[in-house]
Amino acid sequence: MLPLIKKKKDNQVAGGNRILIKINVVGSAGPMRLVVNEKAMVVNVIETALKSYAREGRLPVLGNKLGDFFLYTPVVGSEALSPWAMIGSYGVRNFMLCKKTDDRRNDDVAEITKKSSGRWKSWFNKSLTLKVTAH
Repeated sequence: MLPLIKKKKDNQVAGGNRILIKINVVGSAGPMRLVVNEKAMVVNVIETALKSYAREGRLPVLGNKLGDFFLYTPVVGSEALSPWAMIGSYGVRNFMLCKKTDDRRNDDVAEITKKSSGRWKSWFNKSLTLKVTAH
């Protein structure tokens, strides 16, 4: 009888421990839990997360373009994780998956916020001067 040989998939890394991680997706109802190899690259974890997210039928629909997403961790700070780093190198198990935004849209939002902020401040200052009465 021949021994069973398991073939390694292209995106799997040989060796290393498997770890349970939790990924929160912005706008989704709850976190996803995935078992990944601690030596897996961040880009492979993003790919696995997107496939799992789609398979589960979660909303909002994200798409499957790897380049459209960032993975963050609360410990490292506000910068996105390097796609080529090992997921286990950060020493954390909680992550956040965010979709990149269009820079043009961000500029429009900033401009609208700036304009509405100016109007709100103007209204607030006017309302204060009307209520202050001299004795």
